[in-house]
Amino acid sequence: MLPYFVLAALVSVATTYAEDVGDRWGTQQKEREYYPIVNIPLPPGEVIEAGAFDVLPDGQIAVGTRRGDIYLIRGIDAAKPNPTFHRFATGLDEIFGLLWDGDGFRVTQSCELTRVSDTNNDGTADRFETLSDGWGYANYHEYAFGSELDPDGNQYVALGLSASYYSRALHRGMIMKVSPEGKTTAFASGLRSPGGIGLDEHGALFYVESQGPWNCSCSLKAVTEQSFHGHPASFEWYKYAPELGPVPKEPKSGTRIATESQRVEQLVPYAVVFPYIRMGRSVTDFAVNNTQGKFGPFEGQMFLGDYTLSVVMRATTEQVNGVWQGACYPFREGLSTGILDVEFTPAGNLLCGGTNRGWPVRGVKPFALERIEWSGKMPFEINRITIEPNGFKLTFTKPVDQVTGRKKDLYAISAFTHPYHAGYGGPEIEQQTCSVESVSLSEDGLTAVIQTSELKKGFVYEFDLTGLLSRDQEELLHQNAYYTVNEIPSR
Repeated sequence: MLPYFVLAALVSVATTYAEDVGDRWGTQQKEREYYPIVNIPLPPGEVIEAGAFDVLPDGQIAVGTRRGDIYLIRGIDAAKPNPTFHRFATGLDEIFGLLWDGDGFRVTQSCELTRVSDTNNDGTADRFETLSDGWGYANYHEYAFGSELDPDGNQYVALGLSASYYSRALHRGMIMKVSPEGKTTAFASGLRSPGGIGLDEHGALFYVESQGPWNCSCSLKAVTEQSFHGHPASFEWYKYAPELGPVPKEPKSGTRIATESQRVEQLVPYAVVFPYIRMGRSVTDFAVNNTQGKFGPFEGQMFLGDYTLSVVMRATTEQVNGVWQGACYPFREGLSTGILDVEFTPAGNLLCGGTNRGWPVRGVKPFALERIEWSGKMPFEINRITIEPNGFKLTFTKPVDQVTGRKKDLYAISAFTHPYHAGYGGPEIEQQTCSVESVSLSEDGLTAVIQTSELKKGFVYEFDLTGLLSRDQEELLHQNAYYTVNEIPSR
């Protein structure tokens, strides 16, 4: 769930830090060897609570803040960074989308999509032009997140509800599509509290959903036109959005997403579930690694921050029988504040920023900019999990030892699902152990095909590969991963 920032004035710092936010992965020291974290010094006296990033053609990094400022930063990739900051604009509100369009920025703020430009070339914005205000805004919880442009020049804005259970302003809980000409139409419904929206490695549109009502964990959800994403509060706005088609059937609380998505035609199951606490508590925006190897072995993968746990995770997606699904993996813990956005820099580092204002955060700083860089040393990791007709295929970043890699008992797999219900969050239910019937390890040691007992739709499959070794006798840096099954490929 995204933080309720307004509570900052009501909750003391001591109370905020007293809340238990869950166990750590325990891998921070080992991660440092492969992916060190570098602090980015901030200008004295400036409060930079990063909510959105963009990379400019000249290599500058633009950062939009929760307080409504846009800064332009030079020197962020230096070996010992001491960057310069220039405030380009101020007076905006809760910036959670920032996109350079050639002559100015497209800024997604809670109330509208705004074009911000410098018409007299003095380095400071002097023109603020409304591109779209096709939605309502009346409550602090009504955050708005903007995507990059799709190949046709459209931008998508994901709108949070007025509160966890209610939509009290126009189109809240929907995704809006803004055309190159500024025409704004409703595109999808059923959101609760999004944390980001964008295109994955395949060019498909996804948004990040927060744990809460109708969502037992945070998740990645694939968005298509007229799709419904689980929370019915936005149904009342269909009367103003004929382009969405008929109002979906009212979902039944206490069911399962796999069965209810068969009854409710527009309902899309979660593509990637992030098991609560183990893999995030308040997952936020993502960036796709297109660094061409500058960030190590995870090319094309999505990297996501988490606000509460101050961590970064990975995710991969695939389409099976026309339905999106995929896996999530631990990556890096130990960041200094709550992460609201991440972005790859020109040098291939991962820039992370955010704040701790308003909700419990593991990181100790009130706000920070940090970069994660690859040391050049290859970690032994699960690279990617994909589904097979009878199980899963796992690829690794380094060759697996041929002895341990063929031992079935070192591939522990369990599964669970969640109730699909109106309650806030929810338990993992129907837990079960999956028997591993066979393991086929490739000659190069980089791929293992696992045949398991029967796979079930709507379940999250948890992998524990404790004991698996590389040819160099290294343990996996992270031994766990989680794959969400919506469809099973034919034999």
